[in-house]
Amino acid sequence: MAIKLNEPGRGKFKPAPKLDKNEIKELLMEKINEEKDLLLDDKSDFKEEDIHFKRDKINVLSLFCGAGGLDLGFELAGLEAMIGSEKALEAFKEKDIFNAVRHESIFNTVFANDIFTEALESYKENMPKHVFTLKKDIRRIKEFPHANIVLGGFPCPGFSEAGPRLIDDERNFLYIHFIRCLLQVQPEIFVAENVKGMMTLGGGEVFQQIVEDFASAGYRVQARLLNSRDYGVPQIRERVILVGVRNDLEYDYSYPEITHGEGEGMKPFVTLKEAIGDLEADPGPYFTGSYSTIFMSRNRKKRWDEQSFTIQASGRQAPIHPAGEPMKKIHANLWIFPDGEENNRRLSVKEIQRIQTFPNWYAFNQGNSRGELNRLDKQYKQIGNAVPVFLARAVAKSIAQWAVEYVKEKDDNEVQMKLFM
Repeated sequence: MAIKLNEPGRGKFKPAPKLDKNEIKELLMEKINEEKDLLLDDKSDFKEEDIHFKRDKINVLSLFCGAGGLDLGFELAGLEAMIGSEKALEAFKEKDIFNAVRHESIFNTVFANDIFTEALESYKENMPKHVFTLKKDIRRIKEFPHANIVLGGFPCPGFSEAGPRLIDDERNFLYIHFIRCLLQVQPEIFVAENVKGMMTLGGGEVFQQIVEDFASAGYRVQARLLNSRDYGVPQIRERVILVGVRNDLEYDYSYPEITHGEGEGMKPFVTLKEAIGDLEADPGPYFTGSYSTIFMSRNRKKRWDEQSFTIQASGRQAPIHPAGEPMKKIHANLWIFPDGEENNRRLSVKEIQRIQTFPNWYAFNQGNSRGELNRLDKQYKQIGNAVPVFLARAVAKSIAQWAVEYVKEKDDNEVQMKLFM
């Protein structure tokens, strides 16, 4: 646990009293009940017929869904589990072909929520049409539909200023409402994604608290830092993946084995040349404008034979395209373009889409903002905020294998019950 001391300068932390799961759950419920009267709407946002729950599938509920990277990766892994990787990956390349077979995935998304208008429009354009999408602040959602899995990358604005308990910081209400969803729905599994920095805040005490709070909802929780490039993503992007399995299940989640790298038996890392080399002559729209002092304070340009820097949720902060000369370091906080700014540009929307392993057919909504750069930035933000599809796919593979057996076992048990009735 982390207590912040009242000292000047950066927050100082010391261990807080150890609480057991029941005490943590009581605190969580107290905080949730405090917010009920203030925030939650009185009426449900959906009717029973709005939720296309399928008994022969593992049904998925998506919080903070964004444009759908995490959900799409799960759907793809679920399809691979049913029709084989080769056939599924080949279908994934073409929208019409994928749409013709995507219903065969063991995963069936029933509900998706976000407040980012353009991202949710992108989600609706690309994901299955039966998914009930809701644009609403999660704090105002009274109830969530039944589901077997809950997914989501919850924001963490207040984690760096954790109080006596993380749930006491009102800025962390979004994290609390993820747990509220788990307490209400009690899915078999949840998967949550977050930034690397969450693991080191408060000397690691904050992260320990997060894990304990999720566990108090009735789950065995694991957490691991994964690097996207280890799973076929042409990008160095480290993210924390938390996986919770409900306490009554015998299934033990296994994190994906690394598939790409320099070791024996590994596939080589996917390079920028392989990912976007064919787009060099026709990259599509990209963000233009001057580079800030902060941007030029370090290298922003990778070589063709490397993986991209982490894609940010901002057009202005997009990495530089690898063509031309490398950036040159002048002193500790200044890099320049030796061949001139006019010979360098930011990665385009189409290029970062590839680097985030979205398929070419995935369309990103621009919205109605005034100005071309503002509209482009909406796309950069959606793509940069997303979980890389192939990272999500890797995380989901073990769950997809469990899902096939779980559904089969459930069906067999139902048949046996009917025989004895």
